[in-house]
Amino acid sequence: MSIESQWVQLTECATGFEADLLRSALEEAEIPVLMSGPQVGIFGAGFLGAVVSGVQIYVPSPELERARAILEDEIDPEAT
Repeated sequence: MSIESQWVQLTECATGFEADLLRSALEEAEIPVLMSGPQVGIFGAGFLGAVVSGVQIYVPSPELERARAILEDEIDPEAT
């Protein structure tokens, strides 16, 4: 990540599983990802259930548009 870029929020996921799927798709496209939120699920990271305050997904600002396109594909793969 260059000095000019900064981390910007792409989206917020309701579950850890959803966040992990999106993170995998972004990393596959070689887009760095930061995830922020409480430990996932009431039973910890192994449960991957709903997270009360969500899991925020951040990407570098220059990659935001490309990440948004990947997010849209993850939400509705039939749209493209």
